[in-house]
Amino acid sequence: MKHIYAQLALALLFMACQQQQNNSKLSGLENPPADGFNIELSDPAAMELADSVMRAQGGRAAWDQTRFISWNFFGRRNLVWDKQDGRVRIESIPDSTIYLLDMKTGKGRVRIKNTELTEQDTLSSMLKRAERIWINDSYWLVMPFKLKDSGVTLKYLGEDTLQTGGFCNVLQLTFENVGSTPENKYHIYVDRKDNLVKQWAYFEKATQDTASAIWPFDNYKKYGKILLSAERSDGKGPKEVSVSDALPDALFTEF
Repeated sequence: MKHIYAQLALALLFMACQQQQNNSKLSGLENPPADGFNIELSDPAAMELADSVMRAQGGRAAWDQTRFISWNFFGRRNLVWDKQDGRVRIESIPDSTIYLLDMKTGKGRVRIKNTELTEQDTLSSMLKRAERIWINDSYWLVMPFKLKDSGVTLKYLGEDTLQTGGFCNVLQLTFENVGSTPENKYHIYVDRKDNLVKQWAYFEKATQDTASAIWPFDNYKKYGKILLSAERSDGKGPKEVSVSDALPDALFTEF
């Protein structure tokens, strides 16, 4: 009889392992990682949690189909992103500068006040600045969709509580050879009830144990087919968000 029980236990364990592998494969097909995502060093539990976040935000298909996203960043900049063609328009309010950048080619145009830059070295430098601005400002808005981006390593840190209360699962994101600040680290707090990111902690250096800052990631609303967090409870981050299927092409080519 003991032999039968042992065989049954082994069979159940095998079935459980197979189910977990099948779920992981399905998750990978549903939300495949970007080229360069560090799948070897990322936890399976962390990747599954990242996929749960993607589903909660509207799903990978809805994200891939999203075309234009517009928002204001901290009252300082207005951005319009052509997500599918990799173009961005940035209007920097304090210095009256407009950037028109094609992120696939690195080319574009820049106007400061009423003067367009034509000197090549200066233009190139300003376009690189535009790329850094876009990387930063877009991350504040669409970070939950970028958990399996190129250069990212994901770790599951366990359960915790939000500053506002409520239980969450915590993801750690570290980076390698990507972005303008690869030395950063983030802890992402995912609500256990709805799998939405509700809080994030920023570490200026990945070696830090204590966060440099902790911010809410709340007030979700549906924009197009996806959920985005804007007009947050601390008054920081993205505001005036909109998602569109069509916008004039001149937004990305003319001042």
